[in-house]
Amino acid sequence: MYKIMLADDEGIVIDSLKFIIEKEFGSQCDIRTAKTGRQVIELAEEFQPDIAFMDIQMPGINGIEAMREIRRTNNHVVFIVMTAYDKFDYAKEAISLGVLDYLNKPVSKDAILEVLKKAMGQIDGERKKRSNDLQVREKLETVVPIIENGLIQDLLFKEYFKEDIDNYKTLLSIDSEYGYMACMVFGRELVGNYMTSAVAVSIQAQKAYREIHTITEDYIKGIMGAVMSNKIPILIPTDSPTLSYNERNQVVENARALCRKLSDRFDMDFRIGFGSVKPLDRMAESYEEGNSVLIATTSHVAHVDDMPVTCQYEENYPMDLEKRLFDEIGLGNVNECVALSQTFFEWMEENYASDCDSIRLKCLEFVLWAEHLAYEKTARMYEFQSRSNYLSDLLNLSGLPEMKHWFIDKIKNAAFWVSNKQVEQSMSAVNKAKLYIDQNYMKELTLDDVSRVVNISSYYFSKLFKEETGENFIDYLTKLRIDAAKTLLKTTSKSMKEISSEVGYSDPNYFSRNFKKYTGKTPTDYAKG
Repeated sequence: MYKIMLADDEGIVIDSLKFIIEKEFGSQCDIRTAKTGRQVIELAEEFQPDIAFMDIQMPGINGIEAMREIRRTNNHVVFIVMTAYDKFDYAKEAISLGVLDYLNKPVSKDAILEVLKKAMGQIDGERKKRSNDLQVREKLETVVPIIENGLIQDLLFKEYFKEDIDNYKTLLSIDSEYGYMACMVFGRELVGNYMTSAVAVSIQAQKAYREIHTITEDYIKGIMGAVMSNKIPILIPTDSPTLSYNERNQVVENARALCRKLSDRFDMDFRIGFGSVKPLDRMAESYEEGNSVLIATTSHVAHVDDMPVTCQYEENYPMDLEKRLFDEIGLGNVNECVALSQTFFEWMEENYASDCDSIRLKCLEFVLWAEHLAYEKTARMYEFQSRSNYLSDLLNLSGLPEMKHWFIDKIKNAAFWVSNKQVEQSMSAVNKAKLYIDQNYMKELTLDDVSRVVNISSYYFSKLFKEETGENFIDYLTKLRIDAAKTLLKTTSKSMKEISSEVGYSDPNYFSRNFKKYTGKTPTDYAKG
């Protein structure tokens, strides 16, 4: 259906246009008419036409002024100008109003139909574009929450590579390197610092999630995750590594208003805890702070910077450097650990060179914790007296250079334990498997049989075996059997059936095909050669 408005002060012109359009398009068009500029404007506001035939010279407000007024409330209407005057007098002024074409009176039937079809085609194109835009918007409204939740889940559970986070940031148009987490908790009522009926309200929150999300957007400009038990995590990206007092105060006030709004709407009690600003890859820590600060208070809204629940450090202490160092130790990245430990020691030299005892204590603290991580990661045997000389060694070191060497060397060793254990575990499993295959290749032997022996899933064992040996399990086993068959063919007079059986093949024909595939010769030809 096309809504068409005919504006002309001559009744015969309107009647002629209406007759031509109705005869050609019939019920496809809803036609309304007006004869003065004021009537045209009033009709356009009520009718909202798709196409408007406009006479320039009408009583009162002229066509140009009428089109300008109509355009304020109707962005999509297509204007077709009709005039008995030279169209160039009006072209410059009318072109900005979206005029499709100019028709000089008197206008032929063919000219009217041609320009009308052109206008309809333009309307159809715009409708299709709007429809496509709506479809894209609908899809985005479905997909974007999935992407947002994926980002939050990865950050909270640390199940990601840096490239994953970069991809999420690109998809969600996040440019910030920092952020902080809010932990929204809900229950039937607050008893002390405990929210009752967590299971029941979590079901209610799941059903009302979209509305909760919509309301929250008005108060907290962040990315909401999915409902987890009776909690919803919210990531708030920020460009600054800290929040000013005024910013923090505003965040708390907005959250208080949000809790009141949500509680009134859903007949539940809502609380929100905020963690501190950190790099995006440390959002798990910020979320834990937000959750912990709620446990530490009975307030409906709490911010960790108002009532710290974690260890606080002096202003210039390189906490980020410390965390990076222990993260790299846990990953077994030896070179990174050496570089970071050197940087940390240089910070101590620069700030506390005159306090050697404190530096000794910090070195001992770091080394003991690094080795603790290494013991956990590698399942090394812990011996109570294995570090009995550490304290005396440190006390006997006369200067900072010696302490630095001791410190970096111990950190390096801890990281090496982790790195080496990862390799050892892989190699020991493969070596054990190869030994078992070497001793049992003449039996019915499957990948599952060998993976059970080394106590590793068959999928992972297959992958590990290929990485360590350069060939898959079947190729390794077949090569072993063919080599054994070669020896028997050259050194014994046993029959083909006997040899195939001795090297693990129950079917002599299958053995012969495999032998030729790997050697290029049949077993008989090989024995003769």
